[in-house]
Amino acid sequence: MVAIGTSDLDIFPLALGGNTFGWTSDEAASFEILDAFTAGGGNFVDTADSYSAFADGNSGGESETIIGTWTTARGNRDDVVIATKVSQHPDFRGLAPDNIRAAADASLTRLQTDHIDVYYAHYDDDKTPLVESLAAFDELVTAGKVRHVAISNYSPARVREWLELAKENGFAAPIALQPHYNLVARRNYEGELQKLAVDHNLGVFPYFSLAAGFLTGKYRTRQDLTGTQRERLTTGYFSDAGLDVVQGLREIAESRSAEISSVALAWLLARPGVTAPIASASRISQLPALLDAPALALTSQEVQKLTVLSDAVA
Repeated sequence: MVAIGTSDLDIFPLALGGNTFGWTSDEAASFEILDAFTAGGGNFVDTADSYSAFADGNSGGESETIIGTWTTARGNRDDVVIATKVSQHPDFRGLAPDNIRAAADASLTRLQTDHIDVYYAHYDDDKTPLVESLAAFDELVTAGKVRHVAISNYSPARVREWLELAKENGFAAPIALQPHYNLVARRNYEGELQKLAVDHNLGVFPYFSLAAGFLTGKYRTRQDLTGTQRERLTTGYFSDAGLDVVQGLREIAESRSAEISSVALAWLLARPGVTAPIASASRISQLPALLDAPALALTSQEVQKLTVLSDAVA
């Protein structure tokens, strides 16, 4: 177990992404995945109020609803750390103070709980003064509706501004960052954002940690993706250099008798600042490889091999 930044929250170092719930996993399949995740030692579930408004027939909030129904049915709310986000739900766009308050209440209702453990600003809102958004987040913490606040998809400059404003105004300080980060997408995190995370002891939870399935080795050509539900998300990762990374993962996985996805996640866990990658599963059969990652300690040579292959992608 690892702590999230400076908080009192201890988690298994692999976060289960809830973006598949109500999209590629119906309620029954989602319950099965959540049951297996917690049985395997996992306790941190990451979702957003907008999941999965991007799927045909969905309006947003489907993932939170399933998670809330599951925790209520299992009676395990206090055993699970739940993170959700605000700013992208079709009914609650942006980070105006009133919107943050209303979106939080809507999330609490769907999650069937009285508190959110980690509440992210999902995307920056340059139309609202940051200090006003932070004041609204702080109100939620003071009211007990939110335990901790966190930041997703913000530039280093805006993260720095958030930290400064929180200190100046006595607002609840953020405990975590959620960047887009994996072996074939390193630019957003490495460098200034990584330094901020390390210097300020922020937990780091990379999303798209398996590049929307590309780093599982499942897709060897673009044609393999045609007609799949993940086609739009995964196509952008394809390149000859990216396929070389997958081949490197495959070689290490075979030598370790491990799954390719386990190796990809283990590489992330070896990177400075990373607390736990976020990975999702549409089927229970995909879960063991995710849960195995924290115990797979790569050698320095294996990390270097993958890093060099990854350097060529940029």
